Amino acid sequence: MRRVYLDHNATTPVRAEVLEAMLPYFKEKFGNASSVHGFGREAKVALEEAREKVAYLFGAFPQEIFFTSGGTESDNLAIKGAAFANRKKGKHIITSRIEHHAVLESCKFLEKEGFEVAYLPVDSLGMVDPDDLRKALREDTVLVSIMYVNNEVGTIQPIEKLSKIAKEKGAYFHTDAVQAVGKIPIDVRRLEVDMISVSGHKIYGPKGVGALFVRKGVRITPWSHGGHHERSRRAGTENVPAIVGFAKALELINQNMEEENNRLRELTQRFYQKLLDSIPDVILNGDLNHRIPNTLNLSFKGVEGESVILSLDLKGVAVSSGSACTSGTLEPSHVLAAMGVDPAIVQGAIRFSFGKDNTTEDVEYVANLLPEIINRLRSMSPLYAKK
Repeated sequence: MRRVYLDHNATTPVRAEVLEAMLPYFKEKFGNASSVHGFGREAKVALEEAREKVAYLFGAFPQEIFFTSGGTESDNLAIKGAAFANRKKGKHIITSRIEHHAVLESCKFLEKEGFEVAYLPVDSLGMVDPDDLRKALREDTVLVSIMYVNNEVGTIQPIEKLSKIAKEKGAYFHTDAVQAVGKIPIDVRRLEVDMISVSGHKIYGPKGVGALFVRKGVRITPWSHGGHHERSRRAGTENVPAIVGFAKALELINQNMEEENNRLRELTQRFYQKLLDSIPDVILNGDLNHRIPNTLNLSFKGVEGESVILSLDLKGVAVSSGSACTSGTLEPSHVLAAMGVDPAIVQGAIRFSFGKDNTTEDVEYVANLLPEIINRLRSMSPLYAKK
């Protein structure tokens, strides 16, 4: 059976070059980077070289990069850490309704701790209106957290503009850039953000590693306690093999970003057009143009997304209905709900996220499978009335 993976926003395969870079640090260079002997110093050199590489690729200073276990930990550290370190200034936080659950759940936690959180709405395309942020800001606002790219629909937020607005009130600005890395050039000086969360397994690196950029001078409270690792911002022995792999993956994905973006844009547009030509009542969720090029979120009127996912899986095709972190729940997408999408349409939403190994043949294969699947499911659905 042909196998086609179209769920790259959930995770990506580790590149061969990344695995090759990691392997020595599982075997002969296995030392603890905090040890003072030769084995430890060898690991420490690799750790700091990786930090310098990541910093360079983001336009940051090495001392502004802190390695974590991934995007979720980075989000938690940024949001909770900044909130508690700066609560003397105020207890007001602003985020959006379409954030990843790592951000939303951190904000809910802070509400239980006496903080007040404002959740900005989005329009039908999933965009935050900068004027809404300006109106929501208060003198006691300590933090604004708006994701760079939405993981479900791929919408790109105007982060540079939003961060400048936050600065007008002296609030810190954090962005979850997990889905933006490798698809949008990230320069922390140009963006003027204070904190950025990133993850390794979305860019063909290993799982269980990520980073948090914290601009020099930004105050955050640590959320793991123990030793003085990561300059006392994140306790715990550094995962040197994964960190080396993360830095290598970031280096590789930045080498031909524009060329790969153009290729992925052509693939997704070809795929979308083929579905429009062969299946009636296909609905695009989000913006076809102002999005990362690998992501399409489509609803098929009158069918449930889960049925489409299972039908494609039987044919060797992997897609999802949204964030992998919420799979297995019966809750509809909070992102599409915030965009005002009809609940019946939300239930039929599928996220197709393409990657570096996908080809035109993959597009043809999946696009040829879907008409029969959708027609069969609609024939059994009381929700779909044929025109």
